[in-house]
Amino acid sequence: MWRTNLKVAFVVLGTLAVYTVVANAIPQIESDVPTELTLRADVTAEELVAAGEQIYTGAGGCMVCHGLGTRAPDVLRVAGRVCAERKPELECKAYLYESLTDPGAYVVEGFQPIMPDMRRTLSNQQIWATVAFLESQGGEVTVTAEDIGAGEEGGTVDSGGGTVAPAAASEFAFATEASDPVGLLQEAACTACHVLDGAGGPIGPAFDSMGDLERDYIRRSILNPAADTARGYEALAGTMPVTFGDQFSAAQLEAIVQFLADRP
Repeated sequence: MWRTNLKVAFVVLGTLAVYTVVANAIPQIESDVPTELTLRADVTAEELVAAGEQIYTGAGGCMVCHGLGTRAPDVLRVAGRVCAERKPELECKAYLYESLTDPGAYVVEGFQPIMPDMRRTLSNQQIWATVAFLESQGGEVTVTAEDIGAGEEGGTVDSGGGTVAPAAASEFAFATEASDPVGLLQEAACTACHVLDGAGGPIGPAFDSMGDLERDYIRRSILNPAADTARGYEALAGTMPVTFGDQFSAAQLEAIVQFLADRP
């Protein structure tokens, strides 16, 4: 009898070992989370620009719309020199900061107001680093540690020719009730990239065709969007914000998952 039990034990252990080796051999996809910044008081313009470029071209998701040149202005190489044309009363860094935190304040002619408030996905330091990078595109970088400090302390950001309100903390929840999933998707600016009821941005997978997906898959795609990139959208992997899990309450998240899973 003990020989039989020993054989069974060896079989179980051998099976577990095989599955462990196979699991470790599978490449793990990590979510492209915007890098947390800790900027020193003596941070240089070059350091700000480098950090901002990583955010703009990476997990900030900016290239999804601005890289197309059709849904949003292509700001690379020109952002730093067009500020005066847009809002002459504001210094360039103030205009760019406002464009990221209050994008509806000025919408470039020919484009729709689809850009979300970047305070929902980026910290104040990340926003200022992005501003520095945009200033470097055809202009002079004027962002300093003093600007970043003013925003974090809740004071007014002095632009030397106009002022803008500082960005609030990025960790704030959506106000729409959980019983209104459509309102939640709109408040989170999801329809800027996903089509809902025939309207929205055809950048990511359409919400109208998610009715055949498992709820666990939809939930995972919201919480960790880079874990399962939809077929045909591999080039956009890592561009969807990864902060919705912190911003949606559990009830809001489940309302959205149920709504999308029940689409016809």
